[in-house]
Amino acid sequence: MERDIKPVGFYKNKAKSIKETAKILIDKYNGALPDSIEALTKLKGVGRKTANVIMANIFGVPSIIVDTHCMRLSNRIGFVKSKDPDKIEFELRKIVPFDMYTTFSNLMVYHGRATCKARKPKCSECIINNVCDFYKRLSNDIILNV
Repeated sequence: MERDIKPVGFYKNKAKSIKETAKILIDKYNGALPDSIEALTKLKGVGRKTANVIMANIFGVPSIIVDTHCMRLSNRIGFVKSKDPDKIEFELRKIVPFDMYTTFSNLMVYHGRATCKARKPKCSECIINNVCDFYKRLSNDIILNV
């Protein structure tokens, strides 16, 4: 298994977690995935992000998935002021309609990859720069430094 998952990185730990989780799924859940965040996060190697991905994509439950893109964009835009993924998830739940959780998460990923990149955001091309705190600060800095 290690050879198969080596490209993912941290493959030794992940292979161990996969084996342990597979045993738990067989022994405790008759080979099925549990269908709650609480049960999923008790599995070895499964955090809230992975549990939310499973809930959204396997069980069809709207979920806010806080990956690096969602974390970065949520802070840049001004939705949150936190680096803690769990806090970000719960803050976003307050402002994103429940039925839009998964769509919102996917849009954050796409926007983060295409426009609001970590090192070189394309603020001038961004379709939401008029509501973005990062762009507003950047614009003010440019105006003040000219």
